[in-house]
Amino acid sequence: MTRRQRLVAAFAAAFLSAAACIATIVEPHWFELVFDSAPDDGDGSLETIVAVVISALACAAFLWLGQREWRKGRAPAAQAGRS
Repeated sequence: MTRRQRLVAAFAAAFLSAAACIATIVEPHWFELVFDSAPDDGDGSLETIVAVVISALACAAFLWLGQREWRKGRAPAAQAGRS
């Protein structure tokens, strides 16, 4: 995966996370409006779970990407110190 693809994936995860959280705050029953179905009997718990799971996945993606960038940045410095 190229650096650009990782950046696009990070932005997509951030956008989906923000959209789910904002939709849940603004309209707690957005799932029922979008899919015309009420699997949680209209109490809003499904929407909250969806927003939390997407946010957790976005955080995990950012941690993974940050770790990769950190290791990439440290590798050249470590090799330069050995010379």
